Amino acid sequence: MVDSTKLVSQLDAHLSLFSYIDGFVPSSVDPSVSGALGANDLAKYAHVGRWHAHIGALVRDGEDCFSSPPQSTFGKQLLKQFPANQSTPKMTASGDASVVTDLPQYILNELEKGQEVSSLELASRLGIDHQKLIGAVKSLLSHEGVISTRDITEKRVELTKEGVDFAENGSAEFRTFQRVAAQGGTPQADVMKESYGKVGQSKAMAAGWIAIDKSAGAPTVVRKVDSVVDTVAEQLKALKLGDEAKVDEKSRTELKKRKLISEVTIKAVVLSKGAAFTTTLEKPEADLTPEMIASGSWKTTTFKKYNFDALGVQPASGHLHPLMKVRSEFRQIFFQMGFSEMPTNQYVESSFWNFDALFQPQQHPARDAHDTFFISEPANSTQFPAEYLEKVKTVHSKGGFGSDGYNYDWKVEEAQKNVMRTHTTAVSARQLYKLAQEGFKPTKMFSIDRVFRNETLDATHLAEFHQVEGVIAEKNLSLSHVMGLFREFFRKCGLENLRFKPTYNPYTEPSMEIFAYHDGLKKWVEIGNSGMFRPEMLLPMGLPPDVNVAGYGLSLERPTMIRYGIDNIRDLFGPKVKLDMVYNNPICRLDKKD
Repeated sequence: MVDSTKLVSQLDAHLSLFSYIDGFVPSSVDPSVSGALGANDLAKYAHVGRWHAHIGALVRDGEDCFSSPPQSTFGKQLLKQFPANQSTPKMTASGDASVVTDLPQYILNELEKGQEVSSLELASRLGIDHQKLIGAVKSLLSHEGVISTRDITEKRVELTKEGVDFAENGSAEFRTFQRVAAQGGTPQADVMKESYGKVGQSKAMAAGWIAIDKSAGAPTVVRKVDSVVDTVAEQLKALKLGDEAKVDEKSRTELKKRKLISEVTIKAVVLSKGAAFTTTLEKPEADLTPEMIASGSWKTTTFKKYNFDALGVQPASGHLHPLMKVRSEFRQIFFQMGFSEMPTNQYVESSFWNFDALFQPQQHPARDAHDTFFISEPANSTQFPAEYLEKVKTVHSKGGFGSDGYNYDWKVEEAQKNVMRTHTTAVSARQLYKLAQEGFKPTKMFSIDRVFRNETLDATHLAEFHQVEGVIAEKNLSLSHVMGLFREFFRKCGLENLRFKPTYNPYTEPSMEIFAYHDGLKKWVEIGNSGMFRPEMLLPMGLPPDVNVAGYGLSLERPTMIRYGIDNIRDLFGPKVKLDMVYNNPICRLDKKD
């Protein structure tokens, strides 16, 4: 590397006496000096940089102009310091990509020779990936006006993985024919063991190459002809080489049908010279340094232009959790269907509202410590609507409203126990009681909030999760009405193929589990639970006898896990959640059918 600032400065002054090409005659010393210069020297001196690019272009194009000795005095001085380079590297005729180390410069040299050139043509000529060449084009576009581009699209035929295998090793039918012994044939069982056996036998028989002989007992594959031509492999080879004219449309259709080829649309560009075209690029400086100011070189230095349209660094800010994104989508669907949102800001409930008001017996397994979190302080609630409490006690212990009840000794002490609510249906019970006291009117309500259960923790269960619930109250509401509403709700969620299965719930009758067909899993998946609230729950509240109430619920976590491809619920909710997951996941857009 030349380390003498004075020498490079003299070279710059010498080259400034000539125009870019005219008047300057390269000599045997130029390649040696050019190869010895460092990147800093080329960037610092404009004339030296242009001269270096010019010499490099001559070398790549194989110009035989470096045999003559230098004519100028300065050139002779350089010859004393650098040996003459008589053998210069030349680009091979095929345009070998290993020789082209500077793709942008190669593109400029090609444009200098002609008018326009396709990026696909250049990539094919060099034998490199098209996207790599597009990267070089983009780097040239950063130099304003040097080149112009025009977008084009081109349809091409590409071989599939199996097509490449057939082109290289022969088609399935050809290999099957080769596998069959010329004399006596080959047992069919042996042929079918081959990976290509099933398809190969079928195609070879259709072509009349082989037949099945069962005269000797076990089926034997025998040849019907002495030799065959592997037309399929020849066609695939022609398509691989880009010679599509050799393959007629009928044959191409058959190859597509066999999934040996596929048509792809390739986006490319046509390159042409720009208004400020040049084959030498001056790399602009990105920064103004103290040295530039001190020396005054900033006056003649070209600086990189600011791109005020470029996106800046994303500022650090808050991010919505995926659960909140899906929750927002569900809320919008409920609002679109005319639902109003219930207040759900009370995590601690009395057992009365969480269980008893829903006609759930006090001996029910869900009410023991294995399934429910009981509150130690305050352990009990004492404020209940007295008249309603008495009606609930009666319908549990003695029956009423057409029901025999559960016939047990109902205890207010059990109803007073505070729990972490196990479902948001407790909120629905409060709202339905309020609706009955204020005077009934048809209503549709929903809630989305946390519930708590004493679950065994695993990949799909947590002790704390979210429940989505909808409630519809209307006179003479029937099960068919409710099923239609369910279908509309889940249709807006992107689920149209639904099934309903009878089930049991303590506070709904009839009750249904809702299933949807999952296209990805190729099976029916439970997505929710539903039913008509029992008269034993509604009539003690004071609702009219002809009022029916339907409810349905589902978890928020399950659709979120499906939507974002999360297979462990602990990666979605809880202390093990990674912040990167929250930052990087996109907004939620359910595949809604509006």
